[in-house]
Amino acid sequence: MKKWLLCCSILLLLTACEEQPSKTTKTTGTTEQIPVELVDVIDGDTIKVKYNGNTETIRYLLLDTPEVRHQTLGKQPGGEEASARHKEIMKTGQISIEFDVGDRMDDYGRLLAYVYIDGKSVQEMLLSEGLGRVAYIYPPNTRYLDQFEEAQEIAKDAKKGIWEVENYATDRGFNQAVFEQNSDCLIKGNINRDGDKIYHVPDSQHYIQTNPEEWFCSEREAKAAGFRKAGG
Repeated sequence: MKKWLLCCSILLLLTACEEQPSKTTKTTGTTEQIPVELVDVIDGDTIKVKYNGNTETIRYLLLDTPEVRHQTLGKQPGGEEASARHKEIMKTGQISIEFDVGDRMDDYGRLLAYVYIDGKSVQEMLLSEGLGRVAYIYPPNTRYLDQFEEAQEIAKDAKKGIWEVENYATDRGFNQAVFEQNSDCLIKGNINRDGDKIYHVPDSQHYIQTNPEEWFCSEREAKAAGFRKAGG
């Protein structure tokens, strides 16, 4: 009898020690690209999408582009250009997002993600074209940091976009003060009495007498801000 009870006890103990199925959903480490529907492009590094049946704001991980309508910074040089190019890219294919292993949401309630168009990194595209800088590096959300820094170096070496003007893009953000001293930003943006936005290059007919509302460093930047060339 005692031997039978001992055998039963051992059997029960072994059964209790068997590994039970985990009820925890494992999300860390996944590189799944989740299809989403675009609702709006806010600026160069922020979009609104339909995700899980809700409209969510997505803030791009590891990317910072100049502001378009910031409360305190206002509109920064290159912001309109980055936003316009971003909108072009997002029209070209299927959008998907990927989360990293750290926080999925920032202090403003925005989802933090890597964004893709037909499987290609939108962050890398914008960085390689000089439309933004690698920023907001908060481990462990650093999965593609090396790739993004390589893309950024391509633009820096070619002096594209935000890298055209020395010391504009810094580790702390965008230094607008350099434009007040930089002789390369000579394109005048003027808004006439009819509300037409027109830009004037230095050799144009009415350049000297034109009073600018805005200054631009390139015609591409002026066009991205909604201005057309004088006489065009």
